[in-house]
Amino acid sequence: MSAAPTLLQVEALEVVYGGAVHALHGVDLAVRAGEIVALVGANGAGKTTLLRAVSNLLPALRGQVTAGRLAYDGRDVTRTRTDALVRAGLVGVLEGRHCFRGLSVQENLVAGGLGRGSGRSDVRADLERVYGLFPRLAAKREVAAGLLSGGEQQMAAIGRALMGRPRLLVLDEPSMGLAPRVVEEIYRVLAGLNRAEGLTLLVAEQNVRLALRHAHHAVVLENGRSALAGSAASLRARDDVRSLYLGGAERPEAAAAPEARRRAPA
Repeated sequence: MSAAPTLLQVEALEVVYGGAVHALHGVDLAVRAGEIVALVGANGAGKTTLLRAVSNLLPALRGQVTAGRLAYDGRDVTRTRTDALVRAGLVGVLEGRHCFRGLSVQENLVAGGLGRGSGRSDVRADLERVYGLFPRLAAKREVAAGLLSGGEQQMAAIGRALMGRPRLLVLDEPSMGLAPRVVEEIYRVLAGLNRAEGLTLLVAEQNVRLALRHAHHAVVLENGRSALAGSAASLRARDDVRSLYLGGAERPEAAAAPEARRRAPA
């Protein structure tokens, strides 16, 4: 059986902020269609910067790709507008559970469909799909997003992204600040979409144990460089990875990573 096509290719990527601060140094990453790829690393390793580059959000933050190659489905990301990437199926969920706080849950979700250019019938069908995935949102569809719990806001942010019918869903720290039960619920939905629909996921995750449990492949960033890459199972078995990020021996109650503390922007 032939290998799945590469949907996202990052080669020798270098990123600078403000013309002076070097955030990434020769990072390599490949995401094949149908995979879950985890991006892990310590606080400030560059994970968020890499995801910003993938979604072409760096120019808005005085960031610039200065070297390397960044391609999504054959497109040069640096030469493609963010809205065009969204319509082509590259949809991101930023860190921080970004919602339109004054709009209802349903209005937030509809905004995701409109960003893709969906018609009314598609929006209605996608709404029912998202409500089926996240029943909590269905029960609060008329509630302002700003009044939701943190977990519900994250579900709304992910649901809005799913309204865009992504081929590649990029998530930045989806478990940050959430109760374990809520995190498990969210990952159950994401992993289910990957298995049932082949949704491709690139996830930067502060909960390294969780990320390596669900991912097919993983890349470890250190100081803005790709230090390790391989199958998630092989990285889980490495003594250095277990010592740095998994708290030594596997224990269900172990702390996930030093990065679990809220970090400064990468």
